[in-house]
This record gives sequence, C-alpha cells and structure tokens, in this order.
Amino acid sequence: MHELIPFYALYAILFADHGLDAAQISSLLVIWSLTSFVLEVPSGAWADTVSRRGLLVLGALLTGAGFAAWTVFPSYLGFAIGFVLWGTGGALDSGTFEALLYDELTARSAARDYARVMGYARSAAEFGALLGILAATPLFAWGGYGLVGWVSVAVCGVAASLAWSLPPAAKAASVAAVADLEDDADAVPILDEHRSPLHTYVSMLRTGIAEVVERPTVRWGVLLASMLFGFTAFDEYFGLLAEENGASTQTIPLLVGLTVAGTLIGSALAGRTAKMRSATMAWALVVAAVALAVGALTGGAGVVGVAGFAAIGVGYGIISNAVVVTEARLQDSIEGPARATVTSVSGLLSEVVALAVFGAVALGSVWLPISVNVALLAVPVLLTAVLVPKWLPATHSDPDEVAEVAG
Repeated sequence: MHELIPFYALYAILFADHGLDAAQISSLLVIWSLTSFVLEVPSGAWADTVSRRGLLVLGALLTGAGFAAWTVFPSYLGFAIGFVLWGTGGALDSGTFEALLYDELTARSAARDYARVMGYARSAAEFGALLGILAATPLFAWGGYGLVGWVSVAVCGVAASLAWSLPPAAKAASVAAVADLEDDADAVPILDEHRSPLHTYVSMLRTGIAEVVERPTVRWGVLLASMLFGFTAFDEYFGLLAEENGASTQTIPLLVGLTVAGTLIGSALAGRTAKMRSATMAWALVVAAVALAVGALTGGAGVVGVAGFAAIGVGYGIISNAVVVTEARLQDSIEGPARATVTSVSGLLSEVVALAVFGAVALGSVWLPISVNVALLAVPVLLTAVLVPKWLPATHSDPDEVAEVAG
C-alpha cells in the first residue's frame, strides 16, 4: 500500500526545483542508502525476534514521517532528515514481509506458491506505484508539492493500518533445521522461550549470518538477489532523465509510469517463470541491459522519447521478474529459523549495489549527462548475466539445474 505514494514520481524534481544539483541529489540518495545499510541486518534479526507485523506498521509510520519532513522543511537538511526516516522504515520492511509471507504459506502447506504470490504482491505494489505516479500530475497541478507531500503521508498511514491487519504467522524452519536445533546444544537457546530478548536477538543474528556464510547455495542466492534488486536503484534517475531530454514536470510522471508498468508486468509473470533455467534468465538479462541502454539514450519528450521509456520499462520488467524468481528460490534454500535475517543480508548487499550506483552517477555527472550515465548502468546488468548460471539457486525439482549449480 505504501507504494501508492505520489512523491515517488516527483521527489528528484522536488530537490532540483529547490536548487539542488545532480551531485547533491546523489548525496541525499547516499544518505538514504547508508541509513538502510546500517540498519538492514540488525532489523532483520529483530524481525526474527519480535512481531514482524509490528515492524511493518512501524516502518510505514516512519516512512510517512520522512515525507512530512520533506513537505514541512523543503531544504537539503529537511530532505536528508526525510531520507533517514525513510531509510529506517525501509530497513524495517526489508526481509520482514518476505519472511512473514513465506511463513504464512508454509503454515498453509503452500510454500511452493511463494513465487506466484510474491509476484502478484510485487505486481500489486507496482500497480499502486503506477497509480501514485499518475496521481502526482493532477495533485501537483492542484496543490503543488505541498498537496503531493501530504497525500503521500496519508498513504503511509493507511499502509500502517493494512499492515496491522496481516496474519501473525508462526516462524517456520525446515524439518532438517529443527532436528539440527534439537541435537545442537548451542542452538537450543534460539528456541527457548525463557531466554532474554537480547540473547534471542543475538542468537538469531548469529544463526542467520552463519547460514549465509557457510551454505554455498544460500550465499550465491543472496549475492544474486542483492545484485538484481540493487539495480532497481536506477529508477531514481528516470525523472531527471526525462527532464534533461525536454519533458515537462506534468508529463514526467507519465513517462516514469511506463517503467513502472514494465515492473508490474514482469513481477506478475513470476509465477510462470519460477522454474526457468539459469541460461534463460541470463539471456533475458542481456536483453534487459540492451533495452535499458537504448531507452536511456532516447527517452524523453516526443514519440521517440516515449518509445525510449517503453524500452526502459521492458528492461525493468525483466529485472523485476528475475528478482522475484531469485528471491523465491532463495527462500526455498533457507533451512534455519533466522529467515528474515538471511533475507536482510541480501537487502544489505543490495544497498551496497545502490550506493555504488549513486556514487557512479554522482561522479559521472561531473563530465557526462544523465542519459549517458544511466546508459552506462547497463554494463553491470550484463556482467551479472554472466554470473547467473553459477549463482541462481536450483529449483527443487530440476536435477540438471542442481548439477549445474554444484559445478
């Protein structure tokens, strides 16, 4: 629900209209990512210790407070405070919803439906984002950035209410993991209800990180998921890309909406592509990289500009589909009880990727226009495509894929 936020479409333009240049905007994005970076894994262990539903509520409220800061204090300091609040809220959400969903499906003996359900959930989120982007144009026309900001705050409040209505699923672990816990004296305290919350928190943190480090399948899955999700940071520059190529403030949300439509379709198809072979995903990412590069160099005003943003939408749709498929296989690979912690490690590494993106654009903007900078971001997508055959976790039903990953 909190994806239905009009500010998503205009905040880069908001910053620019208040006198910030590309380097300053990138520095704000770095603050955003650093906040998530610092809190990502600790918040994941917290989600394995306390109510995941409660953390989702708190995350939505903090995000809303961030947009309120932007609206009341539209300056570099106000924007920075808003990003700290938003980054904190995002860290609380990251890994928490995925773990809650997987546990709820496991409780219903439907864990195999995770990719399909998560794909629909992501698609619904992108549809909400699309509605928010489309709403940004009339809201801006009627009340400027103030109206856009307060509607964004209200949406976060509704999101908090909806999060509270989610079922409090019991935390799931595999049968093998439970047996190991029963046999391992050092691991038993994780399941002991009489241990202190701090001890349980530390145990979950240690257990989740250990699973990422010690189990190759989980480790490669975490790395691939983080790379792919980190690439979604590219969209922070789509508004500036459209503006640079002559699009008006009123039409920018419509152009950005094309990219959101691509992610919506890509996510919705995840249930159908959940069992794709690693070679198929690799070639799909090659197509995505080419589409992103071509779209970045042509996107903007006019028919050609619209076609350019449509190409970006195709590339983003492919990446979004790959994200859901990879995360679903990662969830299937997790055996221990610290599911949200493992997922949050992926979130942490995705923030590292996002920081690299923001840093590269901030540095490149000294010499190159935004269009060229965004086009160059297709290069890491190509490099990741090469790594997919080794890093993509196998489906449980495909022995050939198991052999491929093991090799």
